[in-house]
Amino acid sequence: MIQQKKDMFEVKRILVDDGLDEESAMTVVTSLDNQITKAKKERAKKDMLYGALWCVGGTVVTFISYSSASGGGSYVITWGAILFGGIQFFRGLVNFADED
Repeated sequence: MIQQKKDMFEVKRILVDDGLDEESAMTVVTSLDNQITKAKKERAKKDMLYGALWCVGGTVVTFISYSSASGGGSYVITWGAILFGGIQFFRGLVNFADED
């Protein structure tokens, strides 16, 4: 039912139609909804953490590389890691805020 994107009330109605009483069906649906919300928040937190790590790590590598080349020479700008981390962080932030 989750994969079919059914809302809480449709699921409750299906459970009642299958023989579960109203109160028990609502308890099941509420519990499942809470578990789904919790799982989505945990995923969003992981996205924010890993995104921040990629972004900060890329920034640190760029800074170290630039500092090493201060007397002349070439350096590396790890824009891919910074961009990827920033996108992942903000995607997690938006998903975390959507679950409130």
